[in-house]
Amino acid sequence: MNKNRLEAFSDGVIAIIITIMVLELKPPHGTAVADLAEVLPGWLRYALSFVYVGIYWVNHHALLDRVAKVDGATLWANLHLLFWMSLIPYVTAWAGENPMAPVPVALYGVALLLCSISFILLSWRLDVDSGAASLHSWSSGKNRLSVALYALAILLSLVYPPLGALIHVLLALLWLMPEVSRPDKGVQRG
Repeated sequence: MNKNRLEAFSDGVIAIIITIMVLELKPPHGTAVADLAEVLPGWLRYALSFVYVGIYWVNHHALLDRVAKVDGATLWANLHLLFWMSLIPYVTAWAGENPMAPVPVALYGVALLLCSISFILLSWRLDVDSGAASLHSWSSGKNRLSVALYALAILLSLVYPPLGALIHVLLALLWLMPEVSRPDKGVQRG
């Protein structure tokens, strides 16, 4: 099957995810600048989630640039990724309303971890389809580090939520940093 339908469907789902996230933002109850403090955690969590969804969107396109066709297994692997991404608005709203509560912050980390794992699985599936050398697989040090740090953030969030949230921010920054191409390796895009 041509990859264009998969890309178009994924783009549509990702656009809806971002739309749902922004609709969950609450305005302040008052009109003074000081009233912003009550909604600031939700806005910051929204901004972080927007960055994460953006990272997945950019990397999804980079991943699909390597292939011309996809099969049924790849469609299911892609749906697996989109399922976990579709939970981002829910966990964003809950963690945004309860930024210091262990369970919402930990669940936010669970969603990020499962998005990461499902992206790795999609990348592996595309590598199997195309026979290409993997640029996005589990063998990427950045992917292994991310999975480990997401898992650590979940555990730390249950004990001290701000530390888990800090790891979420640091991982987003890690994925925003471009990787330098080395002569012996291809460019890794996440």
